[in-house]
Amino acid sequence: MYLTLKTFHVLTVLLSISLFLLRFILCCRQSPLAANPVLKIAPHVNDTFLLTSGMALIGLTGFTPFTPAAPWLSVKLFAVVAYIVCGALALKAKQTWLRWLSFAGALGWLAFIITLAVSKQLGW
Repeated sequence: MYLTLKTFHVLTVLLSISLFLLRFILCCRQSPLAANPVLKIAPHVNDTFLLTSGMALIGLTGFTPFTPAAPWLSVKLFAVVAYIVCGALALKAKQTWLRWLSFAGALGWLAFIITLAVSKQLGW
């Protein structure tokens, strides 16, 4: 059960990242595909599965955020919020410099999130 759920969670993470990168590229190229309803709805559907599988993993593993049992998970959740904010700004900013700065920030937060997920250690 755990391995299946974790695999599903990782797949939804990969799909979420792929959809973000695709949407960013389309926005930068000012492609009409960026306005495609499927590309606007699919990330939200996938992210719902991502969140649900994450909550199921919390229930299954006992790594409870905001407790001494998993301080790394608490930090990871804050980092996910920062990633979402930077990602949304990267997709919606009108100024090119802000779009790219936000995109770089989103990728940085993403790298941090993945590091925390793999190592389960804060490192400070």
